[in-house]
Amino acid sequence: MHCEAATPSLSSNPIIDAQGRRLRNLRVSLTSACNYACVYCVPDGKRLHPERNALPLSKLLLAVDYLKQVNDLRTLRITGGEPLISPLFDDFMAALERFEFEDVSLTSNGQLLSRKLPVLLAAGIKRINISLDSLDAQVFQRIARGGELAEVLTGIEQALAAGLQVKINMVPMHGYNHEQILPMLDYCLERGMELRFIELMRMGHLAHNRELFDRQFIGLDELLSLIAGRYSFIPAASAADATAQRFVIPGHGSFGVIANESVPFCTSCTRTRLSSTGWLHGCLSSSRSHYLGDVLELPRDQALTRIRELSRRALADKQTERFTGDVMIMKMIGG
Repeated sequence: MHCEAATPSLSSNPIIDAQGRRLRNLRVSLTSACNYACVYCVPDGKRLHPERNALPLSKLLLAVDYLKQVNDLRTLRITGGEPLISPLFDDFMAALERFEFEDVSLTSNGQLLSRKLPVLLAAGIKRINISLDSLDAQVFQRIARGGELAEVLTGIEQALAAGLQVKINMVPMHGYNHEQILPMLDYCLERGMELRFIELMRMGHLAHNRELFDRQFIGLDELLSLIAGRYSFIPAASAADATAQRFVIPGHGSFGVIANESVPFCTSCTRTRLSSTGWLHGCLSSSRSHYLGDVLELPRDQALTRIRELSRRALADKQTERFTGDVMIMKMIGG
């Protein structure tokens, strides 16, 4: 597929906000559709279907090109919905090398990982995150409301055997998978994988149902107290803009907690998200977004000027201190 040659980078004149933040990490959602209907994402159990107004592959790649030209983007994460079910997935992965990101990774529920593993390896992907909330088949089905646990576990084993670095993302919740926290940690440590516990987020239906959120929420202190009953651990260093509090279990491995509620990290956030429909989101805690689709029709120089302004707006949307919640469904813009 034809792609315009990259122009010299415009990021030498960086866009920086009053808190010294800039956009360094881009997350691209290939689709909002998903083969799951997780309870913390879709309360009514209905799966989201592919968008009618999604950008074609050429436009999505052009948007990534422009955003990287304007901002000092270092890393790219491919998300969804579930990216592996996107019809764009194979060709998008094949086109990534031209952008020369320092790091490219993927977040998936792993249901199609076995099938798509050759595509990931051919694209040079070194690390992936797999969302997995339980090792019990019945609990898995109750949370995901789709897919088969055995398929995910098989995909994980194949990815590890192929040399990929695999992290597991787990959303611990009272009433669902609280009893799975330690078994999941054991499973990951035995295989040399880092487990990331993700605190429940006040997104979608949880943004306006505080009672339900409080009833299900498991925070950093509770997690650490539970883990301390089995393992001794010590804090580990993280990157300045990292989202996770990391801990090392000497002689066993490590784990992390993305403690969005307990230890907010908004002040150092460098992430921006591009939806499959061409909307740029600067913050998960803001419904504001900025449409790039029409900009992609402009001559390149004009488009880059507009992308720079939209990037500035997206950066300005970020919270100054902490996440405050939003009714937007996480699945629409990627994790």
